[in-house]
Amino acid sequence: MKKGVRRMVVASMAALCALGASFSTSAYELNPEVKDVTPALREASTVGVWTSENPAMKNAPNKDAILVMTFGTTFKDTRAKTIDAVEKAIHEANPGVPVYEAYTSHIIIDRVKAKEGIQKLTPEEAFAKLKADGYTRVAVVSLDVIPGMEYSYDSIITKMQANNFKKLSLAMPLMYFQGTEGEPDQIVEFLNALKSQIPKMGPHEATLIMAHGTPHPGNAYYSVIQDRLQQLGMNDVFVYSVEGRPNLEDVIPKLKAGGYTTVTLMPIMMVAGDHANNDMAGSDPDSHKSILEKDGFTVKTYIHGLGENKNVRQIYVNRAEEALSALQK
Repeated sequence: MKKGVRRMVVASMAALCALGASFSTSAYELNPEVKDVTPALREASTVGVWTSENPAMKNAPNKDAILVMTFGTTFKDTRAKTIDAVEKAIHEANPGVPVYEAYTSHIIIDRVKAKEGIQKLTPEEAFAKLKADGYTRVAVVSLDVIPGMEYSYDSIITKMQANNFKKLSLAMPLMYFQGTEGEPDQIVEFLNALKSQIPKMGPHEATLIMAHGTPHPGNAYYSVIQDRLQQLGMNDVFVYSVEGRPNLEDVIPKLKAGGYTTVTLMPIMMVAGDHANNDMAGSDPDSHKSILEKDGFTVKTYIHGLGENKNVRQIYVNRAEEALSALQK
């Protein structure tokens, strides 16, 4: 980071600390020259766990809860093994703190209600219930994989609730920090957790890990993931996405150039839902499995969501505890 840019960030953090805001492990040495800071600069310079305190409720009693936000899924079996399993792990790690849930997809909420008769809450409904139940401090945990469009949505919804609670915090997604400025490399942390489900491969075998993809600039995380795969010596693992870049067409030439003849397709999404079962492993001609088979590859599939991986669940437990700790400072 250039000195001028670093000083601006340092200055921002100094002013923020003076205002009583709290942060994650991300910290910069304070610059005493800063005398004032605008709300816009304060918000722009916030990294890591976001927190907000409401001065109007400073005398309210502390009553804490955790709110898990997830896009959701209509696939009942994978929901139990992934979303429900992560929420259970978070609750077991924090037995004295209730865990609430919100689905961010209204379409999935409607489909689950129609198919199963289960009413999932929107984030706004979940916050209203938390307030009605008397909770004053809420740690929000996002089950997103990267800080993309969905995580931005979670962030906006949480920030819109700042006046309704004494204190709010928003956890980082599965991957956030990239090892810069002394921060941990959470991409490496994730890949080390993922290793437990990567199959043992022969000299002509590769594993393709399928991400969702997004038009959000957060899509760049997939390039960082590929870089870290190479750093870790996982040279026969390639990341691609359903709705972003790199896509399958970008990866196929690399497979051919590397002499790979057999590939295993594996989603790196919270649940093994429609994308995993149909886009990736479906029987339609345009599924990834069919496209690869038509191109001469032998294709295996691993249809399990990240929530089934206990190592990944532990990362989300860690994210929840970071947000809860920020609440309690």
